[in-house]
Amino acid sequence: MCGRYSIFGPIDNLKESFQIDVIEKKPTENYNVAPTQHVPAILRDADQNHLKHLHWGLIPFWAKDPAIGSRMINARAETLAEKPSFKNAFKKRRCLIPANGYYEWTAEKGGKQPYFIATTGGNIFAFAGLWETWKNKDDETTIQSCTIITTDASPQIAHFHNRMPVILTAEYYRNWLEPGLQDINKLQEILRAGKVQEFVFHPVSRDVNLVRNNGPELIRAIEAD
Repeated sequence: MCGRYSIFGPIDNLKESFQIDVIEKKPTENYNVAPTQHVPAILRDADQNHLKHLHWGLIPFWAKDPAIGSRMINARAETLAEKPSFKNAFKKRRCLIPANGYYEWTAEKGGKQPYFIATTGGNIFAFAGLWETWKNKDDETTIQSCTIITTDASPQIAHFHNRMPVILTAEYYRNWLEPGLQDINKLQEILRAGKVQEFVFHPVSRDVNLVRNNGPELIRAIEAD
């Protein structure tokens, strides 16, 4: 799964890595991104890549209460085409959610030990995501939200959790964002063939357990207990 991650670095890195055309709001560095926060995401609109900020926790357009989003921070790749909450977004509203790494925990002496997991190159990458727009019927306000797609964990990191976020390689970014691509089989093939499988990881401070803690010290390697 993916329940906490980090995003940092110069805006130029984002623009170059994801060919961003329109920045609707400049992101700030966040070393402890948590569900229900607003997170940077790249969407394709009118043949341009837009960097927006979306509520992390997808709120289906048909939901009566937006609080449902807190239970939809992740979406299983295997059932995207079947689940009412995700199937329309899977076909028409896909996004990239940039990150530098994410956190997982293992049970070790003294309690749960967090680890920071990144790709082998150490560069910024993108989770495969879905997005949706929810409208309040009472006052017409809208919330744009997103979810991170997960899949079976790579054998290298399966000891942390049996699921991992789908991290796409750059060659699949354009097709994933293309709204005109709505063939379910082709989309599922992107998730299978385009996912990163090799990672690096190290233990980090348990300070990351508290969302209010935020800073580069959270991703620094420490000696595990």
